[in-house]
Amino acid sequence: MELFYTANICGDRAVLDSEESAHCIKVLRHREGDRISVIDGSGSLLDCRIEKCGRQETILEIMGREENFGGHDYDLEMAVAPTKNMERYEWFMEKATEIGVDSIVPVICDRSERRAVKEERGGRLLLSAAKQSLKGRVPGLSGCVPVLDYISSCDSGRLRLIACCSEAAGAEKCSVAQAVESSGGKKAISILIGPEGDFSPQEVEAALSHGFMPVHLGRSRLRTETAAVVACCSIYNLLG
Repeated sequence: MELFYTANICGDRAVLDSEESAHCIKVLRHREGDRISVIDGSGSLLDCRIEKCGRQETILEIMGREENFGGHDYDLEMAVAPTKNMERYEWFMEKATEIGVDSIVPVICDRSERRAVKEERGGRLLLSAAKQSLKGRVPGLSGCVPVLDYISSCDSGRLRLIACCSEAAGAEKCSVAQAVESSGGKKAISILIGPEGDFSPQEVEAALSHGFMPVHLGRSRLRTETAAVVACCSIYNLLG
């Protein structure tokens, strides 16, 4: 299934930008009158007819709409420290999109070695992954946020989890499944994953004092990006 993307929608008309137009017209050789499928990035799949082809834009007539295309019945926010090797973080973003995630927040911790993420490049990667995995929603990607700021501002109405190795969390860590089951059916979930060196004890204590629940991801010691994908899979298998 070929998918195109645009957020330029007004009434029953949509417009592909120059990049999407080139792929549609030059690469795939669609012509006026052809029917194509377009996502709006917010969850909808649009059934469109090409009305007018152009080098800089392609004008479409919207013939039908499917809401929550490829979606899921939960809202998952992954707050994950950037990895030293950026390719590993981009791998996480791609796989999380394929599995099912709604927003990604790069958090900067005391032990973080990388403190920047290229938002424009990340946005393109998330769009590509959404189209490839047949999803109408493109996950949001925020700028980097200090982890203590994220902890203090995270919505208290969500189920907030912190996956950590630190003994500051005590011996009461449960699995993600147990945490979800004990939440009373919450489907808005935020999961905090630290850098390769784990969170500092002060960061863990701050998270616990703000209502985050400490969880484990099994017996294996996982890299940051692997832990984040395992957490996404846990939520998908429970609620997806």
